[in-house]
Amino acid sequence: MTDRERLLDELRPASFAIAYRMLGSVSEAEDIVQEALLRLHRALEHGQQIQSPRAFVATVTTRLAINELRSARARREEYVGEWLPEPIITDGSDDPAQHAEMADSLSLAMLVLLERLSPEQRAVLLLHDVFDYDHAQIAEIIGKSKDNVRQLATRARRHIEQRRPRFQSTREQRDELARRFFAATEQGDLAGLEALLAHDVELTADGGGKVPALARTLRGRTRVARTLIGYSVRLAAGGAGVSIRAVEVNGGPGALYLDAQQRLIAVLALDIAGGQITSISAIGNPDKLTHLGPVGDFTSLVRAPR
Repeated sequence: MTDRERLLDELRPASFAIAYRMLGSVSEAEDIVQEALLRLHRALEHGQQIQSPRAFVATVTTRLAINELRSARARREEYVGEWLPEPIITDGSDDPAQHAEMADSLSLAMLVLLERLSPEQRAVLLLHDVFDYDHAQIAEIIGKSKDNVRQLATRARRHIEQRRPRFQSTREQRDELARRFFAATEQGDLAGLEALLAHDVELTADGGGKVPALARTLRGRTRVARTLIGYSVRLAAGGAGVSIRAVEVNGGPGALYLDAQQRLIAVLALDIAGGQITSISAIGNPDKLTHLGPVGDFTSLVRAPR
C-alpha cells in the first residue's frame, strides 16, 4: 500500500461517518465517500497543495451529501409506507459509536428526527455537535457566514431537543431492557412486554411496499405490545425456524431476525430512555438489508399456512 492509498484508507471511515448520518443510507453514503476520496486523489495527482486532506474530504463529503439529500427528499415523498434509515451493525472493535454523542447521533430514532431539518441545518448540527467542528470551519465547509451557521445550529438544536427524550439510560440498563424485551416478545408475555414500554411508545415498520408492514407508525403501549406479539406468533406458526440474534444496531440495542437458512428477514432497533423503551424501528425492506448479508423472504414467512 502506497502512502496515498494509506491516506485514503484512513480518511474513509470519517467520510462515511458524516455521509451516513447526513443521508441515513449506506449505499448513498458509500457513493459519496468514493467520490470524495476520488476528488482528493485527483487533486493530489495534479500536484495541488492540500494543507489538510481530512478537511478537504470532510468538505467534499458534506457538500455532496447536502446535494444528495435535496434530491433524496423528493424520492422519499413517494416512498411506500414509512421511511426508516438503512440500519448498520455497530458490534465489534471498529464500532463507529466510540462515545455517547457519536452513538446517539447514529440511532435510527435520531436519524429520523434529523430528516425534519433542512440539509444545511442537518450538516451544521452534525458537524458541530458530533464531529466537533467550530463555526468558522463549518462556515467554510458549507459556504455560509459564521452568523448564518450559528443561526442554523440554534434552530436545528431547538427543533431536535423539543422531540428528544430528556432522560437517558446507561448501557447496562439498555442491554437488560433489550434482553427482557426480546424474551417477552418470543414468549408471548403481553403484560411483561407492556411493562417495558413507555406509555407513548412508537412502533415504525419500513417494508418499502415490498414486504408486509404497518402502513403508519403505531403509538401506545398496549397497541404496540399486541402488534409485536402478533407478529411473533405468526412467525412461530409458520414453523420456518425463525431465530433472533441480539446485536448492536446503530449504536443501540437491537436484533437480527433470521430464517432457517440464517438469511436476514428483518432488523429491529430499540430506542431507550428513562428506563423504558420509547421507540421501536423495524426494517424489513430487503433493499435496505442487502449490505448486511443474504436476505430471506419475509413475506412467505408471515403468510405461511398455520
